[in-house]
Amino acid sequence: MPGGRPRSFDADTALDRALEVFWRNGFEGTSLADLTAAMGINKPSLYAAFGNKEELFGKVLARYLDGPGAYAADALDAPTGRAVVERLIHGAVDLTAGENTPSGCLCVKAVQAGGPDSRTVRQDAVAVRKAGEAALRRRLEQATDLPSDQEPADLAALVHTISDGIAVQAAAGRSRDELRQVADSALRALLGEGT
Repeated sequence: MPGGRPRSFDADTALDRALEVFWRNGFEGTSLADLTAAMGINKPSLYAAFGNKEELFGKVLARYLDGPGAYAADALDAPTGRAVVERLIHGAVDLTAGENTPSGCLCVKAVQAGGPDSRTVRQDAVAVRKAGEAALRRRLEQATDLPSDQEPADLAALVHTISDGIAVQAAAGRSRDELRQVADSALRALLGEGT
């Protein structure tokens, strides 16, 4: 006996479209109708392929981290602590205020979601943020080129706070050029004039 009907849509393309909708509107601001319209599928197909809205968001979040947000993991491979910090902060500007991306950050928008329906989504986004900060702290503990008065845990928290602030400002309409100036000022304050 044959299985169910084969999918008549490309799951990767549908996920990319869902990513864009969630990124633009946030979790709570995105309806199932928004998702199905963007993805080009009906609700039963969405549920069958991706689960409910929360489960779809989890898949989208993973795709975001492996795609547009991968700059953060890549930055950890920079040869110096300074370069890691620079790549993270400049990468935040490029990601959240880029010409070809929605403004803001998918994770930051999810963390800011406030209703009870988004508690799990918020927890997932917070877990992603904490894991990123912990990875940055571990990398900075290995760095030998950072100012001696910078504690790796404090610097990691500060870099994440600056990146999140950049994302919020991008979502509020600040331009890429304005945010690049803010990023450069932040880097000078964190790392000194040699930046």
